[in-house]
Amino acid sequence: MSYIVPPGLYAVGQPTPDSPVIVTANYKMTYDLVRQALVRCDAWLLVLETYGINVWCAAGKGTFGTQEIVRRVVSSRLVELVNHRSLVLPILGAPGVAAHQVKSQCGFLIRYAANRAADLPEYLGNGMQTTPVMRALSFSLAERLVLIPVELVLELKAVTLIALAVLLGFSLAGSFADGLQAFSAYAGAFGCGIALTPVLLPWLSGRRFALKGALLGLLWTCCCYFLSGGGWPLLVTLAAVLVLPAVSAYHALNFTGCTPYTSRSGVRKELRNSLPVMAGAVGTGLLLLLISLFV
Repeated sequence: MSYIVPPGLYAVGQPTPDSPVIVTANYKMTYDLVRQALVRCDAWLLVLETYGINVWCAAGKGTFGTQEIVRRVVSSRLVELVNHRSLVLPILGAPGVAAHQVKSQCGFLIRYAANRAADLPEYLGNGMQTTPVMRALSFSLAERLVLIPVELVLELKAVTLIALAVLLGFSLAGSFADGLQAFSAYAGAFGCGIALTPVLLPWLSGRRFALKGALLGLLWTCCCYFLSGGGWPLLVTLAAVLVLPAVSAYHALNFTGCTPYTSRSGVRKELRNSLPVMAGAVGTGLLLLLISLFV
């Protein structure tokens, strides 16, 4: 996660004083995509200090913002390098930028180009005119699938440790077969939240990601019950109904940061409302499992 380019002013190709100034974040993947898109262009690349966060997220956090733009324009002595007074920004950076304040503080006009770096050459080539296609932001199945491996890598260590603890605990309390069954149930609930939720996102009912994940977790719990022959004790069944949907809901909730339509306030509200419910469900489920050992 330390994937950072030093902030400052970079040259792409052979820029002149009349070349455009493209503003981006110092998350290296963002920087590389912008530079790749501009491979046949001559431009200045003004990289802001966003602490390794992409443009959209950094705009929400305030690091891709008005004061950072002004700071970088001044520190790079941009006025001495270019004849014009305009900066080209990605549209997704707009929430963090007050264009009129940038203009009043450093004299540079803000232009919003496109959502995607790949559209920059067309934008620059047609007289800096933004087309409707450049403004559109899709979130297709392929685009959602790309994000799943990232979430898997981030969660893999913790999930592996928990899954091994589940395997060991159920094996000691019952048998190795019970441990494998519990291990599979937990791993499946994790998969429902981390993979199935983004795949089925448009078709799952409700607006809350936690609810979408919980629904899939509940369906998975039913599948586990019937595949095992339906012989679970009552307390174990109730525990599974509480814990597995909560696990799926928690990992589905992580996906809010990957979507192009959730707001920061909306995510905070869902976290505030959902996390206590999940914690209560898991805690109650574990308590029921402990009670089942002595009944």
